[in-house]
Amino acid sequence: MSIVTELSSEPVADGTPRASHGMGPRTAAVLVFGTSAAVLVVEIVALRLLAPYLGLTLETSTLVIGIALTAIAAGSWLGGHFADQIDPRRLIGPSLGVSGVVVALTPAALRTTAEWSPTLLLLTAMLTILVPGGLLSAVTPIVTKLRLTSLAQTGTVVGRLSGVGTLGAIVGTVLTGFVLVARLPVSGILIGLGTLLVVGAALVEWRTRGWKGTPALALAVVAGGLATTVAPGGCDTETRYHCARVVADPDRSGGRTLVLDGVLHSYVDMGDPTHLEFEYVRAIAAVVDSAFPEGEPLSAHHVGGGGLTFPRYLAATRPGTHSLVSEIDGGVVGIDRDDLGLKPQGGIDVRVEDGRLGLRRLDAASRDLVVGDAFGGVSVPWHLTTAEAMAEVRRVLDEDGLYVANLIDHGALAFARAEVATLSATFEHVAVVGKPADIGLDPTATSKGGNLIVLASDRPVDLRATQEGLDARQTGWKIATGDDLTSWVGDARRLTDDYAPVDQLLQPYTPRSGKR
Repeated sequence: MSIVTELSSEPVADGTPRASHGMGPRTAAVLVFGTSAAVLVVEIVALRLLAPYLGLTLETSTLVIGIALTAIAAGSWLGGHFADQIDPRRLIGPSLGVSGVVVALTPAALRTTAEWSPTLLLLTAMLTILVPGGLLSAVTPIVTKLRLTSLAQTGTVVGRLSGVGTLGAIVGTVLTGFVLVARLPVSGILIGLGTLLVVGAALVEWRTRGWKGTPALALAVVAGGLATTVAPGGCDTETRYHCARVVADPDRSGGRTLVLDGVLHSYVDMGDPTHLEFEYVRAIAAVVDSAFPEGEPLSAHHVGGGGLTFPRYLAATRPGTHSLVSEIDGGVVGIDRDDLGLKPQGGIDVRVEDGRLGLRRLDAASRDLVVGDAFGGVSVPWHLTTAEAMAEVRRVLDEDGLYVANLIDHGALAFARAEVATLSATFEHVAVVGKPADIGLDPTATSKGGNLIVLASDRPVDLRATQEGLDARQTGWKIATGDDLTSWVGDARRLTDDYAPVDQLLQPYTPRSGKR
């Protein structure tokens, strides 16, 4: 027996099919499994769509999960209520169809709202999760009502459908996280899902009321697909973690800017790797060049790759340097190779791996230099900031080794202070480089925040050489250490694997013009 024929019906006087009571077990299982899976697909993909505008932070994840759970609760409640008031068969088709249309329109709606009316982004996000989530979650109690033809089987029917729904949610989660996002753009995932839901609605409607309304739903899905192609916020490449674009510099023929999730991430001059466009990269170069003899090859490890600007600089200025890079996003590595001129040779070895795991794989005392510059859009991977992570950094550095990290923070700089406090408890010598107002060296100026560079080592830092290097690169930055640094850090609490509220401490820059 086919699934369609299990939706048995009998004709009324005008020939329109009319539902009889009950539903076959296979049809019930397919509907509950499919709709439960779809809810989780929408939830996970919504996180991907919102990340370029809100950041992939704990708050963003909590917000999306909370909205999705609200949709599931409301849908289950209302679905059960209306199933007792209206013929349940007449509810399934509209629930599938309307949710399919909303899902297909979601990419265009969110991206357009984010670009043209950011204040309405949260409202739009809530609606695009609540509406399909609620309607799809309503299907389970509706189907349960249809399957309960005998009170003697109530426990069996409810328990079986509950288990099928949970299994569908698991499959939707795993399929999205491990397969769909890795192979398809998020807009394609949602338009495809919307199409499947509308097709499901059409099949249900055909067995209950004919094809009424189906052409309009199909047109809405097509409109969603077309709107996505012209909506703002598109990507050159959608990687597993980012919406990525490469923008050419009109003033430099080889200049390219890597934009991840709408944020300026790296600048690369493919013809001149010694050209460092971003101020914070020039500051890192000044720190490293003052810490090691000129031209001396180094064994370096980089936590975070991006456009590989600094590894390229080391390869050009210190021939023989070997840079091992841990970059979690294989899509970004592909962009480095295909669009940013990364060559197979040249002393740069890139591994697609998590930065913390990459540190664990390194031998003790095997590196002269470790550079930390890992960011996820506007957020910081918290597990790379803790005392335990810094202990791994210290383990892999030799006795004269140097750790240099790029910090981003604004407002009260609570995250930056906490990170410096963490490093001060791990290394014997710590200093911070930044604009005087940001690091407490100019009390008359207001701190605006942005990039700071922290350096840590078990050997003394040559403060004079470091400052001369900063001045030579025209950064305008100063270096704070000793009592000045202690005063700046204040009572900031160090970060550990057990306590690292990085998303709460870090204050992002409000305008979306870029973090660097």
